[in-house]
Amino acid sequence: MTRFSFDLQGTDGSARTGVIHTPRGQIRTPAFMPVGTAATVKAMLPESVEATGADILLGNTYHLMLRPTAERIDRLGGLHRFMNWDRPILTDSGGFQVMSLADLRKLTEEGVSFRSHVDGSKHMLTPERSMEIQRLLGSDIVMCFDECPALPADRKRIEESMRLSMRWAARSREAFGDRPGHALFGIQQGGLEEDMREESAEALRAIGFDGYAIGGLAVGEGQEAMFRALDFAPAQLPEDKPRYLMGVGKPDDIVGAVKRGVDMMDCVLPSRSGRTGQAWTRRGQVNIKNARHADDPRPLDADCTCPACRNYSRAYLHHVFRAQEMISGMLLTWHNLHYYQDLMAGMRAAIAENRFAAFEAAFHAARAEGDIAPL
Repeated sequence: MTRFSFDLQGTDGSARTGVIHTPRGQIRTPAFMPVGTAATVKAMLPESVEATGADILLGNTYHLMLRPTAERIDRLGGLHRFMNWDRPILTDSGGFQVMSLADLRKLTEEGVSFRSHVDGSKHMLTPERSMEIQRLLGSDIVMCFDECPALPADRKRIEESMRLSMRWAARSREAFGDRPGHALFGIQQGGLEEDMREESAEALRAIGFDGYAIGGLAVGEGQEAMFRALDFAPAQLPEDKPRYLMGVGKPDDIVGAVKRGVDMMDCVLPSRSGRTGQAWTRRGQVNIKNARHADDPRPLDADCTCPACRNYSRAYLHHVFRAQEMISGMLLTWHNLHYYQDLMAGMRAAIAENRFAAFEAAFHAARAEGDIAPL
């Protein structure tokens, strides 16, 4: 059986490219993980997600524990079979959603008690329960349970939260046990403070994980502050293990994160944008709602090979969005996910060939040009 391992194959400055090996297949890094919150990437078939070039999906512990429940998914053969995705799946711990979505939550040393936003039922999420849920789901990469305060927050709050997360990380490691072929990632916290990030990284290294996430960013601090933190945070984590930046982001966030040594990212943005008429292209964002597209026979992006660009005009995409047809969200989501995977493939090749700086310059230059001129 293939054990979980990371093969770092090339670097260019701080940017890295490699392969994560899992029993369910390889994950090429830098990797972007589409988000399948409730066991589906919204508006996409699993086969279509795979066709975009995605090696791994993210599933959401909080949403799945509430509905349809982890126990039911386990009885039905696990998350991979349940959602018809046979490649790797990473599940988050549920901590972030409890903080942002749940009603009447109460935080203690033990964990978080909360009421479900779905039906008001009472639940308790602890490091041990989070590990149990993720085991029942059968995910390949499990995230340890942590607390993530929204920024800005004062230093004392960030420090207390980070140390609680480190105690929970140790309990998560203990509860995870020995599961060959499955990986457990620790999550670095500490806000924007370099010394606290270092303390967190040291605590995680002492516990020992299969990979390390950078948590607590993209929570309201803005890109400039996030990049300042990423100038030091990835390098504080072990070089021989994957580094995962949680919940990021826009294409320029992703390029900036990879430049600073990040290997994995996830974000709801490509699918959420697709459902609201936003397309991400090499030349920046296109709002398909705008009247300028109504008579435009050209594709969204002439250089893109996704079905939306190959087979449909801007005029058609504008029409089906305006008419609130389901195919609108399907085509735009497919395009966005395809664009994101194209971006990752371009960066992997650029790092391997030691031309990342040129790639980054061309990326920003194309975006600065803006969308093609209206007809």
